[in-house]
Amino acid sequence: MPSPLPSHHPHRPRIAYLITNSEIGGAQTHVADLLHALRDRIEPILLAGGDGPLLATARAAGARTVRLPLLDNALSPLRALAAFRQLLKALRAAEPDLIHAHSAKAGALGRMAGWLLGVPVVYTVHGFAFKAAAPARQRLVSRVMEWLLAPFTTRLICVAQGERALAASLPIPAARVSVIRNGIADSGALATPGAPLRRIVMVARLAAPKRADLLIRAFARAALPDCEMVLAGEGPQMAALQALADALAPGHVQFAGPVTDVPALLASAQAFALASDHEGFPLSVLEAMRAGLPVVASDLPGIREQLDGGASGLLVAGDDEPAWAAALARLAGDPALRESLGRNARTRWAREFGLAPMAEATWTVYQQALAGKPGAARAAAGTGAGGQ
Repeated sequence: MPSPLPSHHPHRPRIAYLITNSEIGGAQTHVADLLHALRDRIEPILLAGGDGPLLATARAAGARTVRLPLLDNALSPLRALAAFRQLLKALRAAEPDLIHAHSAKAGALGRMAGWLLGVPVVYTVHGFAFKAAAPARQRLVSRVMEWLLAPFTTRLICVAQGERALAASLPIPAARVSVIRNGIADSGALATPGAPLRRIVMVARLAAPKRADLLIRAFARAALPDCEMVLAGEGPQMAALQALADALAPGHVQFAGPVTDVPALLASAQAFALASDHEGFPLSVLEAMRAGLPVVASDLPGIREQLDGGASGLLVAGDDEPAWAAALARLAGDPALRESLGRNARTRWAREFGLAPMAEATWTVYQQALAGKPGAARAAAGTGAGGQ
């Protein structure tokens, strides 16, 4: 059961962070980082589905937590209605000044709840689901939902310029849309990419739109006998991916599961890879850049923005398995290239993607949403991680 609600601090807004699932993932890490960075300015409450580690992380950051058992990614309308009722009850009890919603389903239910309760809602879209690469049915449903929910969105935060371009097609004034690029705190765990290539890591949920299957096939094709591929994460595709790895690269693909110390894992590697059909602004790439690792990743708008068009990593178009294999082989055969790309990545992360600028820009958006000044959102982004 949730703990009793503390008395309202006279100078701190009560922010309800809402996310569909409390499992390990990029959006969850983003929420945890905001809770830590803003803990001295707000009264945070986390409302989340599932029973994952984000709940404990939030409590450690000083947040009150409320588990919503009915909130999940199921497509059932009846379950969504039941989850909505549960959310309304929790929000009435929490009495937040503002709701900050993350992930698609929580973003939808949270905005409707905020409208009914008269509470402003900030929605961070970590990646619109109506990108061209998404399945047709998913694109249609997502576009219709985002179109209908736009009027209930007090402020929309996009994590990359490419996402803002997609938001331009929605009926929400540009003045209420901000670009705040993801940022993460330093960890101090640095890789040595110039050492012999022994380990390539991918950190991702083993589910669409991630393409661990493509990476396994490319890794097997590249035939790097002294190197292992480590897949960190879990998800519904794990069994199928394990079977694929056993068939194509037996003994060379390790499934690490939900790793709790990602910086240490990355520091043990000499390269990082992320294959995906579509992305917003993936935190896993920023974590690899922070570690000083060369990155080979799908050539998608958000990732292209992270890697400065390829100056900090290798970009591979589409699901071209031979091209992926060639990129992995190129990194394997050129330690100077790995070292150069890793150094560029670390420098770019330090300059552009630290946690403080992201937190400051988000705090500014909170103030604007609470003040009810629709025309003020453009000032939220500033420079660096919050730049426009």
